[in-house]
Amino acid sequence: MSDYLLAIDQGTTSSRAIVFNAQGLPVARAQQEFRQYFPQDGWVEHDAEEIWQSTLQVCRAALLQGDLEASQITAIGITNQRETTLVWDAVSGAPIHPAIVWQDRRTADYCAELKAAGHEAAVAAKTGLLIDPYFSGTKLRWILNNVAGARARAERGELRFGTVDSFLLWRLTGGKSHKTDATNASRTLLFNIHTQQWDAELLELLEIPPSLLPEVLDCAADFGTVEAELLGASIPVLGMAGDQQAALIGQACFQPGMVKSTYGTGCFMIQNTGAAPVASKNRLLTTVGYRLDGKVTYAVEGSIFVAGAAVQWLRDGIKLISHARDSEALAEQTGDACGVYLVPAFTGLGAPYWDPKARGAIFGLTRDTGIKEIVTAGLQSVCYQTRDLLEAMRQDGAAEPSALRVDGGMVENNWVMQFLADILGVPVERPEVTETTALGVAYLAGLKAGVYRDLDEIAGHWQRQQRFEPRMCQEHRSKLYHGWLDAVQRVRSEG
Repeated sequence: MSDYLLAIDQGTTSSRAIVFNAQGLPVARAQQEFRQYFPQDGWVEHDAEEIWQSTLQVCRAALLQGDLEASQITAIGITNQRETTLVWDAVSGAPIHPAIVWQDRRTADYCAELKAAGHEAAVAAKTGLLIDPYFSGTKLRWILNNVAGARARAERGELRFGTVDSFLLWRLTGGKSHKTDATNASRTLLFNIHTQQWDAELLELLEIPPSLLPEVLDCAADFGTVEAELLGASIPVLGMAGDQQAALIGQACFQPGMVKSTYGTGCFMIQNTGAAPVASKNRLLTTVGYRLDGKVTYAVEGSIFVAGAAVQWLRDGIKLISHARDSEALAEQTGDACGVYLVPAFTGLGAPYWDPKARGAIFGLTRDTGIKEIVTAGLQSVCYQTRDLLEAMRQDGAAEPSALRVDGGMVENNWVMQFLADILGVPVERPEVTETTALGVAYLAGLKAGVYRDLDEIAGHWQRQQRFEPRMCQEHRSKLYHGWLDAVQRVRSEG
């Protein structure tokens, strides 16, 4: 059997499948976008059947592109948009409601009630998370309370809950496997990251029947076997991790203090903190970085809701550009001091603000402001938000990173990467393989399958493609960043 590993990367705007060889290099890939639904202000949904069909199609297409038979695939890894919440029939697998996406803010009022009732400290102590609509638990409660008959069906054991990984696994295995991994479980508001168990008190607080929940395994484990008729052969699923933790693994950030930042629909910065969870004093999240052989490696994470989605909005929402790649040339024409700030709080602000009622705005418009200035401001907003996260980590006493490892679609933009290094004052390293989310779960599957001996062997495959050194003077850096902080304050719901 060849040591090919198939990674399913089910994201917020597209589903991807990438086949990697044992050296961690991609040999075939396929991608398919799917629709986003916005039924109300602050609501974001997906059609679960579109997620499933697009995932199945890209898996088949990647095998076809690589001229590979399913029997040549040693194992499959699944990585996914985290926190997106699905509930389906335990027999048929039919979803009872559209998937509620991680960006969705419909439970903001309920979260405010929980906080007002004094629950946040206890929830944070157990989960490492803040009470926020971002996480799955309040979304799940909303479905049970708002879909006719759902709560009664759940209490009778007729329904199953999962994030996208669990839903795909259920479908791939023909309903035989209802499982998740510790990283995805840690993002639900229902999982105790210290005991590594679903927490009875949290389930009671959010009114969640335990029968809904998947079994929680390590990130490299036997999750089940794909039914042969789907891809052409039975293939074991041996790796699973939420997308940001998968990228942490794909970037080989295995030593405490190492940091990576992923630029997809949102932006997520994670720092490995080792065997002990570190509680943030600056509203960052304590989370499971990965769990292998029952041993947990913890991380601190900052989450930005809108990164690549800002470019998508510039392209599709207000049609200032035809292609995302056009933004780089426009920014090169504009420079970094255009005086315009775009705060993309389309679904509120994430870390370190956690303001679900904030909304987006553009500041600094003048008579000569044009398309290129607004597009440049959109790109800069991603870098400014990353600076917000790094500042919070610094204030928490984190070690200054020697470099920031970056990945995701936006890192192909050299202008953005240089501005990122400049505004952070930290070197930025782009790897040879930027599909590190998919690569991370391929590594996990390969680890369980015996393709790799250990994490040290995996780390040996990481290669830097380009390093961006800071070139901006401190005075200019501070001036630009303080302009950003002023713009953010103006959109805050308490501002």
